[in-house]
Amino acid sequence: MADTSHGPASFWTQADALLRKNLTFQKRNIKENIRLVSFPILLCLLLVLVQTLVNHELDKPENRCGCICIDTDGDGKCEKVCALKYSTLDQGASCPIPDPPQWPPLLQVPAPNHRAVISSVIPYTDLPNESCKRTGSCPVTMLFTGKNQTLGEVLAGNMFRSTLNSSDTLDNLASNVSGSESMPELSNFLDPAFYSDLPIYNVQSQCSQNSIFSVPINISSIQMQQEVRCVQGLHLWRNSSSEVNSELYKGYKKGNSERKINEILAAYDFSNSNGNNFNVSIWYNSTFKNDTGSGPIALLRLPRLVNLASNAYLEFLQGSGTDMLFEFVKEMPKPESKLRLDFSSLLGTLFFTWVILQLFPVVLTSLVYEKQQKLRIMMKMHGLGDGPYWMISYTYFLTVSSIYMLCFVIFGSLIGLKFFTMNEYSIQFFFYFIYINLQISLAFLVAAMFSDVKTSTVIGYIFVFGSGLLGGFLFQFFVQDTSFPRGWIIVLELYPGFSLYRGLYEFAQYAFNGNYMGTDGMQWGDLSDSNNGMREVFIIMVVEWFLVLLFAYYVDQAVSSGTGKGTFFCLQRFRKKKLSSFRMRSLRRQGSKVSIEMEKPDVGQEREKVEKLLLDSDTTHAVICDNLKKVYSGRDGNPEKFAVRGLSLALSRGECFGMLGPNGAGKTSFINMMIGLTKSTSGTAYVQGLDIKTQMDEIYTSMGVCPQHDLLWETLTGREHLLFYGRLKNLKGSALIQAVEESLKSVNLFYGGVADKQAGKYSGGMKRRLSVAISLIGDPKVVYMDEPSTGLDPASRNNLWNVVKRAKQDRAIILTTHSMEEAEVLCDRLGVFVDGSLQCIGNPKELKARYGGSYVFTMTTSSNHEEEVENLVRRLSPNANKIYYLSGTQKFELPKQEVRIADVFEAVDNAKHRFTVFAWGLADTTLEDVFIKVALEAQASNVLT
Repeated sequence: MADTSHGPASFWTQADALLRKNLTFQKRNIKENIRLVSFPILLCLLLVLVQTLVNHELDKPENRCGCICIDTDGDGKCEKVCALKYSTLDQGASCPIPDPPQWPPLLQVPAPNHRAVISSVIPYTDLPNESCKRTGSCPVTMLFTGKNQTLGEVLAGNMFRSTLNSSDTLDNLASNVSGSESMPELSNFLDPAFYSDLPIYNVQSQCSQNSIFSVPINISSIQMQQEVRCVQGLHLWRNSSSEVNSELYKGYKKGNSERKINEILAAYDFSNSNGNNFNVSIWYNSTFKNDTGSGPIALLRLPRLVNLASNAYLEFLQGSGTDMLFEFVKEMPKPESKLRLDFSSLLGTLFFTWVILQLFPVVLTSLVYEKQQKLRIMMKMHGLGDGPYWMISYTYFLTVSSIYMLCFVIFGSLIGLKFFTMNEYSIQFFFYFIYINLQISLAFLVAAMFSDVKTSTVIGYIFVFGSGLLGGFLFQFFVQDTSFPRGWIIVLELYPGFSLYRGLYEFAQYAFNGNYMGTDGMQWGDLSDSNNGMREVFIIMVVEWFLVLLFAYYVDQAVSSGTGKGTFFCLQRFRKKKLSSFRMRSLRRQGSKVSIEMEKPDVGQEREKVEKLLLDSDTTHAVICDNLKKVYSGRDGNPEKFAVRGLSLALSRGECFGMLGPNGAGKTSFINMMIGLTKSTSGTAYVQGLDIKTQMDEIYTSMGVCPQHDLLWETLTGREHLLFYGRLKNLKGSALIQAVEESLKSVNLFYGGVADKQAGKYSGGMKRRLSVAISLIGDPKVVYMDEPSTGLDPASRNNLWNVVKRAKQDRAIILTTHSMEEAEVLCDRLGVFVDGSLQCIGNPKELKARYGGSYVFTMTTSSNHEEEVENLVRRLSPNANKIYYLSGTQKFELPKQEVRIADVFEAVDNAKHRFTVFAWGLADTTLEDVFIKVALEAQASNVLT
């Protein structure tokens, strides 16, 4: 590894490295990206298919204009003629109507049992008595107000006639003040007032006894008689428009505590009208327009109300007999049409909500996958900062989401979905852009709270389908209910799923109504409409976008990134500047429960060494651990678990330190604290003079890690892995290429095309070698290797050992292993951990000399001769210690000062003449023997204490 010294990578260098890696990774996953982008296209095709099938079902004779065959020339040949008069009611909607019928203009007269009367809620004494409702004889009431009561009285009095035109023709009803209580239709092709069982009302100032007559009605060649009935009209003065508003509101069923209906025909405010100026405002009942948001708006019977006021003023100016006759209302001619349903507008809100929300679990699982596989922390441990990670990841997801939505809108428009073609595209793109940004921010926030892909996937799709279903079957009804408080609608829209649904709902309604009425859908000017909720949705989503993004970054920093920076990490910049002395910084450490008196001399010396180094500004030691401790809290009644008990350790540059110990001894906990995966309970450590508690981000720039389990991208090659991590270590140009090639060659992954093979196709040993190469690239000053040679064959293992030995020049390496051979070959010093404590420390030769001042004698005989073997050993060494025996095989430790090797051979040779010896051996103490002896002594000591 011939990397030259260099500083940490800049923000943009890190961003460039991550961008290159992500682009390569996504190129390898192009099929998945195509499937993602094609999802909205497939849904649009599904809607077109459903639309086609429905149109096919609707395009049947019973839904087409009725036709008959007429012999026009008398030659026996008939001509097909289609017209409204040959059609049923179901067929009539499809027929051409070149000359629509004319209908007399009518008022919307309240039903007899709903007309305004005096009550405790509306105590005006000029209203009729409530008893008239029992007989159905209540008059209809019109309110009026203004600045000139005299003028108002005159104008109101001119509205209702005292005589009745009882002509038996329908057209002459226009000369009367007529009305109906029937519900209006969506068009004027048919007026339900003239074909229902309800009477037509003539509103007069007084009704005579013979005030009921009938007029003939001709509908589709069907002759009918329609009853016309007189009803008295009252015009009542109110002192102000506020009184009118109050009375109208209290007459509404939900406007009074008794839930009674007291409906007014209409109300007029003549304001400052006089002989030179006519200024009038008209109140009317708008609930009849059926504005529920689920279909086209019905027509209202308003023209006649305006005409009454105009005629009254003309009569006031010109005298009695002056009249501006309002003859009829009629619909525009229409061509023959087919019965159609626009599914993209009717069902699009729910389906399109699901389409857009589909991106949420995709982003969420991608983020959580990197956490679960520890790929993000692996990148961070090799120098990738949070800023570049957030910027590149956010930009990538925004790009994918934008392409996704662009394909959705373009394809939907190409196939003619009214949802897209009717509404202004700039509004749509602005809405989609704001929402996908909010959705990505929300995914980052939720991802910070999960570390399991399966759980996050379930949560993501619950959000998708739950938002759509709740929006379609709950939230939409609140939006359509005009009595539901608007403030609560805004509160509900704070939930991102509902704000998305509301926006799509507005698009759908404007497209549906525009298609029905032959106008445009939503335009920018429509945002000022009080009933349009899009403006408030825009405001909510923009504000939430920034707030959620900031909160997501805060949560990610506080609890998610490695050890997390704590709840108040953002206040760290206001803390006092750190002191330069190690000792002064270490004064903040917490007390330790380690008993110094019980430490072994070599461990105590190491602690004293650390204490001395902390007093000086030492620069020769890469790692200094100061009383480092990790305690896991007890759960379910279990006691606390001491994983690391006050470790003090100093490692100089160029040193490889090996950590030995049984499983659960605390080695992994120590490594996790050093690389930032977990926080220490007390104490601290300094890497290159930087505190692991407060300066982990700076430490990452000079650190390399080979984790116990390979953390690799399956679709990236070995070369691409090293290029990425090399860039994170600020390697560029030819230096980067050279470093990557040398790294690959050193771990035997360069030749035969192996370097350009995807890591997912590597064997376990090849992945292990790649992980070692990643930890060493870029000249890190401290390298942590967790069992680096696991799974390697002997030849690869020896090659790897040579790599590590060459790499430890001018850097510190901390290595954990279960291979005593590997520890003896690679490590300058060894430490044996048992139950969280460092039991001994020294180089391999020192440890063998200190704990291995004996030979190990082994002999295997039949069980009958075990006692003779033991007597033989006692004669050779009275202080021999039996350490193993099983089925005739016995093992003894013989103090070296008591025996000579020649004596042992002679004694064994003599024994062979007395009994059969199956096998025997004499060996010097191995590192494994030292490890076993130290571990057993420590465990025995723990039992005693």
